Amino acid sequence: MKQTLKDVLAPFRRFFQMESSSGLVLLLAAIAALALANSPLAASYEALLHLPLGFSLGGLALSMPLEHWVNDGLMTVFFFAIGLEIKREFLYGELRTKSAMVLPVTAALFGMLVPALLYSLINYGTETAGGWGIPMATDIAFALGILSLVGRDAPLGLVVFLTALAIVDDLGAIVVIALFYSTDISILPLGLGLLALLGAFLLGRTRFRGLRSLPLYLVLGLLAWSAFLSSGIHPTIAGVLLGLSIPASEDASASLLHRVESALEPWSAYFIMPVFALANAGVAIGGGSFSLTSPLCLGIAAGLVLGKPIGIFGSTRVLTAAIRAPLPGNASTRQLLGVGSLGGIGFTMSIFIATLAFPEPDILAAAKLSILSASVLSGILGALIFRFSRTA
Repeated sequence: MKQTLKDVLAPFRRFFQMESSSGLVLLLAAIAALALANSPLAASYEALLHLPLGFSLGGLALSMPLEHWVNDGLMTVFFFAIGLEIKREFLYGELRTKSAMVLPVTAALFGMLVPALLYSLINYGTETAGGWGIPMATDIAFALGILSLVGRDAPLGLVVFLTALAIVDDLGAIVVIALFYSTDISILPLGLGLLALLGAFLLGRTRFRGLRSLPLYLVLGLLAWSAFLSSGIHPTIAGVLLGLSIPASEDASASLLHRVESALEPWSAYFIMPVFALANAGVAIGGGSFSLTSPLCLGIAAGLVLGKPIGIFGSTRVLTAAIRAPLPGNASTRQLLGVGSLGGIGFTMSIFIATLAFPEPDILAAAKLSILSASVLSGILGALIFRFSRTA
């Protein structure tokens, strides 16, 4: 049966509605974490995050603080969902053809490089120079949430552009984490983890559909996660690669990829991300080494508030002029600039990278406050630009 344009766009509209509404839940969780960390309950909040939890099974035992179970365990499920999302976008979505992917991929690339460069220039030679990956990220839930509120008249093509850009941005952040924020790599457990993931990819190519069952993928994914945890490669990378291994088919709605993603999306959006925010956004505002004039704060602010819109807006304008193409969705110049500013909302992925870059509590706290401040400023600037674009 021939699909109409409405049928084709229906999955994207559902995704946009879910991501934009989950941004509000994420915001409430972040506010709650900040309130707890700056209240009389702060000591109890910290004690809960450092509460050791574990299990033993035969000769195997694993114990970690609750905060690590969130960042290394629960976030692996979030990254698994990202892997599914990336695969779906390249197979069925806006990135399925070379011509369609040129603009969002270019914008995402420069939207990562320019912030990293600005941060590196400001922090060159300091103890915080290793945090250059922090301002490279875009939080898709917050960005789409603000766009849904302030850009109601934004063309759908521009919304699709921002979504595709953020997905490529996530892919770039994953590569950065795997290559630059993994240390002391142990070859044997890494090899075992890769073998488990290879098994998952081979399951997707087998002719026996009975073997393409989710429990088998989950067992292999759990093996890969535990191996990566011991290897020095961050275990969330196992989640991404497992997501990419889930098989698809020509009929998108009938594939295991679609079924798993549809089931997991609400949990990722309304449970995993808010729990991550509760565990990581709680920073004592009056403590730590936070300073508005420190290289760390200036680097993160310059990267997110300036670098993101410069990279996204500038590269898109140059490329569309070079190929004589309209802006995404025939958007106005101001609307494109507004999207560039919304791309500066880092939050979830930026905080996650900060936890990997800075093991020192004081520096990490300052980085988190800088990310929160810069993300709020980027969101306000993006909202104001869209407001003025309606009155222009």
